[in-house]
Amino acid sequence: MFDGLSDRLAGTVQKLRGEGRLTEANIQDALRDVRRALLEADVALPVVRSFIDEVKTQAMGEAVLTSLKPGQVFISIVQRELEKMMGQSNEALDLSAQPPAVVLMAGLQGAGKTTTVAKLAKYLKQRENKKSLLVSCDIYRPAAIEQLHTLANQIEAEFFPSTTEQKPEAIARAAVDYARKHFFDVVLVDTAGRLHIDTEMMTEIQSIHAAVKPVETLFVVDSMTGQDAANTARAFDEALPLTGVILTKTDGDARGGAALSIRQITGKPIKFMGSGEKVDALEAFHPDRVASRILGMGDVLSLVEEVQQKIDHKKAEKLAKKVSKGKNFDFNDLKEQFEQMQNMGGMAGLLEKLPGMPGMAEKLKGKVDEREMRRMVGIINSMTPKERKFPDIIKGSRKRRIAQGCGLQVQDVNRLIKQQIQMRKMMKKMSRGGMAKMMRAMKGGGGLPPGMGGSGGLGF
Repeated sequence: MFDGLSDRLAGTVQKLRGEGRLTEANIQDALRDVRRALLEADVALPVVRSFIDEVKTQAMGEAVLTSLKPGQVFISIVQRELEKMMGQSNEALDLSAQPPAVVLMAGLQGAGKTTTVAKLAKYLKQRENKKSLLVSCDIYRPAAIEQLHTLANQIEAEFFPSTTEQKPEAIARAAVDYARKHFFDVVLVDTAGRLHIDTEMMTEIQSIHAAVKPVETLFVVDSMTGQDAANTARAFDEALPLTGVILTKTDGDARGGAALSIRQITGKPIKFMGSGEKVDALEAFHPDRVASRILGMGDVLSLVEEVQQKIDHKKAEKLAKKVSKGKNFDFNDLKEQFEQMQNMGGMAGLLEKLPGMPGMAEKLKGKVDEREMRRMVGIINSMTPKERKFPDIIKGSRKRRIAQGCGLQVQDVNRLIKQQIQMRKMMKKMSRGGMAKMMRAMKGGGGLPPGMGGSGGLGF
């Protein structure tokens, strides 16, 4: 997300850093670049105008023009205004009501409401220890009820059954009654969407809202629709008292216009953003962290939180001890690293949050993806326990058997063996304090660690 905007702003920042001092002329040039970058990111025009006016007013101040590091001051102004544009700080869900707290999900068809209901239930369970009841009031879309039921089983949450013969408001009311009697903390209500805003849909959602009186009414919107997302959110807000927005499919949105427009146009905070189909791919929206990401400064806080939530610390500690003792990094270890990386959203997801890596995630697209990782795990699964532990014994006939077992070519097995050798060398360097050198090389344009892309990799 924001890849295009980050690249454009990085160029502007670089030009300003080369200036000895700021003048009205070079500030105007920088603002022109920023304005163009925001418009290309599909940010709504009124939002762009307001943003540029604010930055210009502050940048023309004497403190900036006479500063010893004017470029740095200008960047801090841009960052501050980006944060203000998106809402200053994260606004958490207000679940302080008498249990069960009802959360109503609204939005157009295809925005990802049903998947987001499951993601939110898992998030609340992991982060806030909340017990959620999931219920579907979508009696129109084929298999919508069954889809939510399947997702509820997947995240080990309870599902309240409903049928297409029932009225949506009756389903919602019955679910809340059940949750109250069985001591649930939260009821997550999935509603029907339409391909466009219509009176019938709005009337139905209003009746569900009146029946269960939710403490949170969240508008779920596809971030790839850009500034249209903000306009749709405004239309929904006129019909419902929205309390916040959840942006979905942010992994497919390289521009970020929705995230930068919604708060200004609707006055409603973005509370979460989701990426991909995985049920744990939901994170709280922090404007300060997102602004930092846009300006290429990374988002280390979110990365640390993600690591704490998703990394198996016992396995990581075990590998660290093994490497520090000089023991070989084998195929069992490589498989674990692939699985941990998949949990973290892949290498591109990690690099996106590291400082000094603007555009690196975009460069990785097509080189490292989940499908390729799954193929590599499939090759490792075709090996015997002895082969995984002692990679050097894998020669001609063993390679052919492994390739046949996973339905791939011997060349694929050779590439994986090459990557394992390169990773083993890298781990040895890391055990001797080489991690800092490796990161410096990547930031300096030296590319990825051995085996994680390019000609020496797995054909990613």
